[in-house]
Amino acid sequence: MSSLASGIALDAAAIEPSVPQLKRDLRRAQLRKRTMALALIAPLAIFLMITFVVPIAVLLKRAIENPEVATTLPHTVAALSHWDRKEMPGDAAFVALAQDLTLAKQQNTAGTLARRINSELPGARSVILKTMRAMPPVDADGKPVPASGIRQALIELDEQWGQPEFWRVIAKNGSKYSAYYLLASVDLQQDSMGHITKIPEDMSAYREIFGRTFWISLVATLCCLAIGYPLAYWLSTMPERRANLFMILVLIPFWTSILVRVAAWIVLLQSEGLVNKALMALGLTQAPLELLFNRIGVYISMTHILLPFMILPLYSVMKAIPPTYMRAAVSLGSHPFAAFWRVYVPQTYPGIGAGGLLVFILALGYYITPALLGGPNEQMVSYYVAYFTNVTINWGMASALGALLFAATLVLYGVYRRFAKIEVSM
Repeated sequence: MSSLASGIALDAAAIEPSVPQLKRDLRRAQLRKRTMALALIAPLAIFLMITFVVPIAVLLKRAIENPEVATTLPHTVAALSHWDRKEMPGDAAFVALAQDLTLAKQQNTAGTLARRINSELPGARSVILKTMRAMPPVDADGKPVPASGIRQALIELDEQWGQPEFWRVIAKNGSKYSAYYLLASVDLQQDSMGHITKIPEDMSAYREIFGRTFWISLVATLCCLAIGYPLAYWLSTMPERRANLFMILVLIPFWTSILVRVAAWIVLLQSEGLVNKALMALGLTQAPLELLFNRIGVYISMTHILLPFMILPLYSVMKAIPPTYMRAAVSLGSHPFAAFWRVYVPQTYPGIGAGGLLVFILALGYYITPALLGGPNEQMVSYYVAYFTNVTINWGMASALGALLFAATLVLYGVYRRFAKIEVSM
């Protein structure tokens, strides 16, 4: 009997898989699941990589690129690498400059160099182009100027080559990457010795533009919150069928082009438009109000366009709040307004935060609305990004302004996440 039992036990042990085998099977099964999951999300990941990550990486790279001087004047940059930037450079720098400009003349690449240096030193473009056309330098007899006389030949060609400031600009921009555009986008600059200083007040503009952008975005966000909160609350208290009907009205603007909506506001807000006619017919004004090409028109249009982005997060949060909380607070002796403010409103903070963040970030990048409804003092950062991209073809400056807007968006998102975590922990 005992031998039979032992035989059965041995057979069972032989049949049952070992623990290492079970672990290997489990790992294989998990690997198959992960592979299947990765295969399912791979198309979306590749799409996001191509359309989102790569453009942002290119944007950030363009913001710090400064290749014009380094690629066009490589020998000159090398000759100036050990220059103290105080006195005039040696003859080797003049010889290297003549060599680089001769090559630039052959390859027709001096235009970008002249434009880049002219952005820091007005008048440099004509000096560089004139010097390039005279390369290689020749004497009165038409013979090539020897290396020992190139310095004098360049100074005689244009006296700017005898000024240390011209050479300091070249030496300062000798690297292919620099913070020049990023500094310029916040009204800072590097002086001839490489120290970071403020741009003169009469040339300072971008800090004011960024301040204006943030202020307009903040006011538009607050207007959307002031209008959207009671509207979302009203929708959340309706029966579901009526709420869905009114929600369609909220979503209708999504089906209309922004350009069409802005054009409609131009018709409504002009001096002979419906808004001014209605105000005058009601006796509220004696003359048409100036509602176009100023900040009032920008606020009105931006609030109208961005309002659905505030209503939707608020409505989704409010719909999930049980109405019994308010009734319980009132039944315990609280005033209805106090119950609403102390019981209901705190539960809507996630919706306020999400809607406010969404509206503010969208408002930061607005271009069409301020361009069509605003005046010169209402243009936001996106206007200047488009200006540098399409008019002056200054990709570095456009990328720097876009990179700062992107950084501001990340900071806002980080602050929101921070406060959201604190709220959840409380």
